[in-house]
Amino acid sequence: MIIARVVGSAVATVKAGKLSGFKLLIVQEVTANNKPLADRAPFVAVDTVGAGEGELVFVITGSSARYTDVTENVPVDAAIVAIVDSLEVDGETSFRKA
Repeated sequence: MIIARVVGSAVATVKAGKLSGFKLLIVQEVTANNKPLADRAPFVAVDTVGAGEGELVFVITGSSARYTDVTENVPVDAAIVAIVDSLEVDGETSFRKA
């Protein structure tokens, strides 16, 4: 899984039929210490959990993105599967949701 921050949204009025009804969000990968990875480009992910802009999320990519209850047999290769409440690295909290 990838730790990422939701940095925006994407709207596509014309898309593959199986993508209808899905919210598309722009995510930016971050480190476990909640620092943006500047060398990684933001990418689009299908939201399966109701995430919003600014939230820290877990993203799965590749064929695994099609194994959630809502994305099965849907043409996606990135899906947001969790909203992060907190992260702990080396015994210290690096992120806690406000």
